[in-house]
Amino acid sequence: MSAPFLAGVIAGYGVAVPVGAIGVLIAGLSARTSLRVGAAAGMGAATADGIYALIAVVGGAAVAGLVAPIATPLRWAAAAVLLGLAVLTARSAFRKPGTARPERPATPLRAFTGVLALTLLNPATVIYFAALVLGRSGEGGGAWFVIGAFLASASWQLLIAGGGSLIGRLLTGERGRMITALVSAAVIAILAIHLLH
Repeated sequence: MSAPFLAGVIAGYGVAVPVGAIGVLIAGLSARTSLRVGAAAGMGAATADGIYALIAVVGGAAVAGLVAPIATPLRWAAAAVLLGLAVLTARSAFRKPGTARPERPATPLRAFTGVLALTLLNPATVIYFAALVLGRSGEGGGAWFVIGAFLASASWQLLIAGGGSLIGRLLTGERGRMITALVSAAVIAILAIHLLH
């Protein structure tokens, strides 16, 4: 149990720690809404990582081979969704509280499902996990590997959500909200464009 679990933990941190568009989105959600919403978004990302780890353990090379031909269209779709989020986030920076048309409030369930779906658009994650499983001669450790990967990803995503929430509390004024929304939108847009290269 301990070796496959440890391999999963290392793999989970390996895929989660580089802060990309999803990490920025999670931190931004926490800063603008609440820790509950940000934590739910983080769990959406961790769930996607766990799903991809499971797919890699079960399917290994076959799944990586199936995903590789559609990696480019999936990357384009992910970039388009991220650019849309960047535009919406930037627009929210210029709305005065109470003057904008009412929007559906961010809820933990919406944050979880949205980030889960967006994270699942990243085919590189399943290829990453498949490569790790295949690198161990196909002995990925089964369920313990998947559990380790999920828990590592979840702990990192929750740390990002907590950081975003702390920053959000420090920047609660109108100007602080505008600055964090614009910075978040710019970073998400840059990361979306980077996906296309």
